[in-house]
Amino acid sequence: MNVLGIGCHPDDLEIGCGGTLAKYVKQGHRVFMCHVANGNLGHAVIQPGELREIRDREAKNAAAVIGAESISLDVGDLQPEASDKQVRDALTEIVRYTKADIIITHNPQDYMRDHEQVSSLAQDVSFTVTIPHLLTKTTGPGIFPPVFFMDTLAGINFIPTEYVDITEEIEKKLEAISCHESQVVWMKEHDKIDFLDFIRTCNKYRGLQSNCAFAEGFRQYAAWPRMHPRRFLP
Repeated sequence: MNVLGIGCHPDDLEIGCGGTLAKYVKQGHRVFMCHVANGNLGHAVIQPGELREIRDREAKNAAAVIGAESISLDVGDLQPEASDKQVRDALTEIVRYTKADIIITHNPQDYMRDHEQVSSLAQDVSFTVTIPHLLTKTTGPGIFPPVFFMDTLAGINFIPTEYVDITEEIEKKLEAISCHESQVVWMKEHDKIDFLDFIRTCNKYRGLQSNCAFAEGFRQYAAWPRMHPRRFLP
């Protein structure tokens, strides 16, 4: 199975579903991690041009830890728009290129607009990928891949309908997040937040809900014809 994560910033997928992606890889599936925005505004000191390069390198390192392929659409922070045809078509090409059997993305309601716009884009391309006359580099219409929304930061306003046990993958997930040094270090120094402990705590809480040590929570995008009588999550 081909698994495509569509996140906004370079570390969002690692945070929301990194353990699940690592579990997919361990089970022999192909995993792709696409971030729409390049994260160039995600620091108070490092300038955008330099940060863009740093975060792209961090994303590749994190994907390597998980065993996935890293893809960037290189849109500037605060610029993702669901109505942007160029970005929509580029993301449609990514879905076709990866031959995605499942898409994991942000919840439609999240703590910032960039995430919500990317969620809308992911839902949109799960349909546009099937349109024969929407021409992209990779030819031919695809299937309607099911879409799953990953947890919000701190789980606020998110009630999972499905869980994935990531007890065996939690350390790999945290290792992947640690690759995003520009964010982890800055949050500790600037905001006094131990982000790795933050994420471990969130996944432990989802584990308590689902009778395991650590878990990640998801909700499925309930829309025809993306519903299937099988489980797509590992």
